[in-house]
Amino acid sequence: QVQLVESGGGLVQAGGSLRLSCAASGSIFSINAMGWYRQAPGKQRELVAGITSVGSPRYADGVKGRFSISRDNAKNTVYLQMNSLKPEDTAVYYCNADISPRTWYGSSQGRYDYWGQGTQVTVSS
Repeated sequence: QVQLVESGGGLVQAGGSLRLSCAASGSIFSINAMGWYRQAPGKQRELVAGITSVGSPRYADGVKGRFSISRDNAKNTVYLQMNSLKPEDTAVYYCNADISPRTWYGSSQGRYDYWGQGTQVTVSS
């Protein structure tokens, strides 16, 4: 069973920083793209940042220059460094990964979309 576990959310003042982590565990053959989404109350879930298997990042316009996504393939972990946080960054942040599970005999078992449980980020003004 593959799962994603996030950590690092919390309460911070405007202008502060937080670093989110998301570790994938279980029977994994390979991890393709990974990313972070967020959902504020009353709003739809939106992409914050994504990163390919070879480390190419992309960002939503509202976080460019403030957020940085990275990954450690040896640890099956993706990070989101958030600087210069604003009250409008307040949301539940979700980790997402495109993962190929490993079968019991060691081969790939297709590709599936996995989500973490979410971590709350609150930025006070």
